[in-house]
Amino acid sequence: MQTISIVDDDRGTRELIADKLFGEADFECKYLYSNAEEAIKGILANPTDIVLMDINMPGSNGIECVRRLKPWLENTDFVMLTAYDESELIFQALEAGAIGYLLKRSIVGSLVSELRKSAEGGSPMDSSIARLVVESFQKPAARRTDGIGDLSERQLEVLQQMARGRSYKVIADDLEISIHTLNSHIRRIYEKLQVNSRAEAAAILSGLE
Repeated sequence: MQTISIVDDDRGTRELIADKLFGEADFECKYLYSNAEEAIKGILANPTDIVLMDINMPGSNGIECVRRLKPWLENTDFVMLTAYDESELIFQALEAGAIGYLLKRSIVGSLVSELRKSAEGGSPMDSSIARLVVESFQKPAARRTDGIGDLSERQLEVLQQMARGRSYKVIADDLEISIHTLNSHIRRIYEKLQVNSRAEAAAILSGLE
């Protein structure tokens, strides 16, 4: 069973999501938070497998919240929830450490199935968001493929798994390496490809396929 925290300043949204998850055998909604500050303290003290994080909240927004939490919670998957499909916000969230991005207008019908992707090592992502990501990186990727040849065999294995949307924990387990070693490989991959996020690195690899 995957445990879940919900962070959203709107009480109705928190309760709607909690109700949607109630009774699901493979998910348990454990904690509800109304702002980023409350969430940072609570999630650090009581980590869950998945955190559903609203982007626009009073005070620190959800992206900053993920940026502060992710270094301490490598095994937690952060999935952003928002009413907006702006590409700038999407990339900021992915770079902060989120592994998925869902639009609130579509979560009622697809939330459970999307969360199962996370549980299986994939990336929950609304189809319109996924299209924005691909379109935004197709052209830059076509111009920056030379760095792929500089990757070691292990680094290429890591990049291929990242491109499939697998979580860091799943990648580390599959390759039988520690999270610390995996993070070292990822830093070297970013340096060699001259990118700053998983999405950019994956787009460069897809440009060769």
